[in-house]
Amino acid sequence: MIHARLGLAALLASTAVISSCATDQSTTAALTGSAVGASVTTPATVDNFMLVDANLEAHELYRLADAPAVVIVTQANGDAVLRGEASALNAMAKAYGAKGVEFRMLNSSLKDSRESVRAEAEKVGYALPILMDNNQLIGESLGVTRSAEAYVINPKTWTVVYRGPVQGAQAALDAFLAGKPGPAATMASNGALIAFPERGADHAKLTYVKDVAPIIEKNCMACHQEGGIGPMQLTSYEMVKGFSPMIREVIRTDRMPPYNADPHVGKFSDTKNLTPAEIKTLVHWVEAGAPRGEGADPLAGKKHVAAEWPLGKPDLILNIPEYKIPASGVVDYQRPFTLNPMTEGKWIRATTVKPGDRQAVHHVLTGWMKEAPANGVASETRWRGSVGGYAVGAESNVFGGDVGTFLPAGGAVGFQMHYTPYGKETVDRTQIGVYFRDTAPKYMMRSVVVIDGTIEIQPNAPRHKETAYVEFPNDALLYSAFPHAHYRAYSSDLWLQTPDGKKTLLLSLPRYDFNWQRSYTFAEPIKIPAGSKLIANYVYDNSKRNPANPDPSIKVTWGEQSHEEMLFTSVSFRWLDETAAKQVDSDARFAQTRMIGMMDDNLDGKIQKAEARGTMGRMIARYFPMIDKDGDGALDRAELAAAQSMLPQRRRGQQADGPNENTPLS
Repeated sequence: MIHARLGLAALLASTAVISSCATDQSTTAALTGSAVGASVTTPATVDNFMLVDANLEAHELYRLADAPAVVIVTQANGDAVLRGEASALNAMAKAYGAKGVEFRMLNSSLKDSRESVRAEAEKVGYALPILMDNNQLIGESLGVTRSAEAYVINPKTWTVVYRGPVQGAQAALDAFLAGKPGPAATMASNGALIAFPERGADHAKLTYVKDVAPIIEKNCMACHQEGGIGPMQLTSYEMVKGFSPMIREVIRTDRMPPYNADPHVGKFSDTKNLTPAEIKTLVHWVEAGAPRGEGADPLAGKKHVAAEWPLGKPDLILNIPEYKIPASGVVDYQRPFTLNPMTEGKWIRATTVKPGDRQAVHHVLTGWMKEAPANGVASETRWRGSVGGYAVGAESNVFGGDVGTFLPAGGAVGFQMHYTPYGKETVDRTQIGVYFRDTAPKYMMRSVVVIDGTIEIQPNAPRHKETAYVEFPNDALLYSAFPHAHYRAYSSDLWLQTPDGKKTLLLSLPRYDFNWQRSYTFAEPIKIPAGSKLIANYVYDNSKRNPANPDPSIKVTWGEQSHEEMLFTSVSFRWLDETAAKQVDSDARFAQTRMIGMMDDNLDGKIQKAEARGTMGRMIARYFPMIDKDGDGALDRAELAAAQSMLPQRRRGQQADGPNENTPLS
C-alpha cells in the first residue's frame, strides 16, 4: 500500500521517462506519440494493479517484487510489427525467465475481446500471458499509445528504467541486470496505434457531488457506514477524499468491491461488481485530484446506519451458545446446539447469520437434528437439513422463486463453529435470523458439494491445480455456487460438462480471496441434464509470492484449519422430478459417483492408481489389485461400490464417500 500511495503522487507529478540515461522531454514526447492525441508521458513509477489474462488467470504486479526485473510489452491484435517480433520476444522471455525476469503482455485495445486475443495468441504463437486492460486504466497510467512497446521495470523501486521498441529491451535488460547505465530509446515504436478515447477528457469536470457520491452510496455504503463491516465510514466528502488514494488502489487491484466473479463469465443476480463506467469515473476522479463540486454533500446530509438485520426482523432468532475465544492458538471446531422452539414445521425462505465477533467467527454451519445429542456434541452425521450458514464475507441466504427448505418442529439445531483467535480474548454470541414462507413452496432446494479430500500441494508450488466433480444422475436446475478454500487458494472455477462432452464455463474466480467468501447466484437457473458433471478446478499458490501463505516450505493436505487446505464448492439446485409434496432421497442419488468425482482428476469416469491420494486414496492404492476385479488398471464405479461396502459403517460415512455437505468447512 505504501508503494501505491507514493505511486499515486508520482503518477500525478511525473512528466518524463525515467531511465538510467535521462531521456529529455522532447524525446519523451516523440517516443510516446503525443502528436496523435492528448499529451502522453511515462510515469516515474508504476502503481500496483491486478489484471486477468486472456486465459482467465489473475496477475498482480506487486506480487512480482522478488523478480530481478519485470518487462511489460503492449499488444494489439493484428499488429504486424509485434507479430514479426513474436519469436524473438518468446526467446527473450525464455532466456531471461531462466534468470527470474518476469514478462507480461498488455492488451489495452477496445476492439479486442478476450476470445479474439486467445485466438491471436494461438495463431501468432505468443508464449506470454496477455493481460486484458478492458477499462484502459493501466494503459492510460503507463502512457501507452502503441502496440509493440516494451517497459522494463525495476521491482525494487517500481521505476521505469526503459521504455521503447521491443528490439531495445534486451540491451536495456542486460545493462540493468549488470547494474550499469542502460541505453535510452532513440526511436519510437512503430507498432499499431491504440486509441484511448478518454485520455484527452477533462476529468477535473468529474465531481464528488455529481458523479462520485451516487456511486459510493449505491455500491459502498452498505459496508462503509455506522455499524457496517467496512473499516471506515464513507459518509462525507472529507472521508471519501481522505481515502481516495486507497479507493484508486483497491479498484486497480480489484480488491473492491469484494465480488470475485469475473464479469465476462456468466450473469449473476447478486453481483456487486462495479460497471466499467463506474470504475473509470472513480479512478479518473481520484487522478484529477478528487474535486468536490458545487452543492450540498449528498452523503453527509443523510444518516447512514447499518440495519441490525438487513432483511428486517426475523421470524425466528436462534442464539448460538456463547463461547470464550482465547487471544491466541488454534481453536478446535466447536459443535454446540440449541433446542428448536418451533412447535410446527415451517418452510424457510431466507436466513441471516449475525456473527457476535466478526473478527473471530470464521464460519458457521448448521443442521436440524431429530433430537438433542445426549453427549452435548452436535455431530454433523446427525444433521438432516441446513438452517443457514456463514463464512467470512458472506451475506444472507435468500431462496428466490418457488423453492425453499423445511425446518421440522422440535428437535434441535446443531452448529459447527470455526473460531480464529486474533490477539485478544473475546466472547462470541452469534445469532441466526430465520425467515419463513407463508405457504409451502412448490419445489425443494437441495445442495451438494463438489469436494476433494485427497488434495496434496507440494512445498513452494506456485500454481498447483486440483480438480473434482459431482455427477448428476437426474435432470436438475442449478441456482447458485459457493466456492471455498483456504489461504493458499489462488483461483477457482466451475464448469458444466454435459453427456455429449460439451463443456461450459459457469463461474470464474480468477483471484480467490479468502477474506470474502460468498454464494454466486445465477441470474437464471441453469439446466443440468441427467449424466452431466459439475467440475470445479482450484489453483493453489504455495509459494512465497502468496502474501497470505502461512508457510510455503511445507506439503499441504486437506484439513479443517485455515493453515491447511480444502477444495469445497457447495451448489444449490433442485431436481426437476421432485416437488415439495413428493420428495426424493437426494443424497442417495449421488452415492455411487461421489468417490470417483473426488479422485478422478482426468475426468475419465475411473480412478487410476496415481489418482488415489490422501488417506483414503492410499488405502485404495494398497488394495488396488484386489479391488480392480477386471484387471484393467482402473477402478470403475461398480468396483468402488463393492469396495465401499466392505468398509466399516463409520468410515463409509466419512472417508469412503468423501466429506459431504455437512463436512467441516474452514
